[in-house]
Amino acid sequence: MTESTVVHLLRHGEVHNPAKVLYGRLPGYRLSTTGEAMALAAAEWLAGKDVAHLVSSPLERTQQTAAPIAEKFSLPVAIDERIIEAGNAFEGLVVGVGDGALRVPKHWWKLRNPFRPSWGEPYVEIAARMLAAVEAARDAARGHEAVLVSHQLPIWTLRLHLEGRRYGHDPRRRQCGLASVTSVAYDGDRVVGVSYAEPAGGTPADAVPGA
Repeated sequence: MTESTVVHLLRHGEVHNPAKVLYGRLPGYRLSTTGEAMALAAAEWLAGKDVAHLVSSPLERTQQTAAPIAEKFSLPVAIDERIIEAGNAFEGLVVGVGDGALRVPKHWWKLRNPFRPSWGEPYVEIAARMLAAVEAARDAARGHEAVLVSHQLPIWTLRLHLEGRRYGHDPRRRQCGLASVTSVAYDGDRVVGVSYAEPAGGTPADAVPGA
């Protein structure tokens, strides 16, 4: 008989970002008060589950989101560089549609190939590192459940990979809201399902950018 294992990919909560920049991997971006409440909601949602392993990306906002889970399950938080936010050439800039960096001609060259994408870390590389991290967490939590606290684009790219979909996509159509949970179910080493939940509710269309 094989073992059933679930790896939950939790996106961090809302970040304090009054300037509305794409903060990416920049240091100093912490959860907002709302984001802290989102982290608590995610921890409550996970409370009845058999969580035996907890991992966070090295960024502050993900470690903050992991903290209530660590407390609830009395688990240490392992840090895995492989689940960090995707690299992005627009990091530190305002990139809302119709304003900011996207209106400056010198940046247009970065948008030449949306399928790679040309403005940041290639999707294929994001998928590979995320898959390796998820499989490592699966192995660490065999027969139980694991939680990985990561970021929107890495989680969504992994889901596209697992579901056999193309990587190129419209960022506005990602099903990966703030403090959402994308769960990957395994039967042994075989993926048998991917599900999605929003413990903190849906993310507003005008949510602070940054991922």
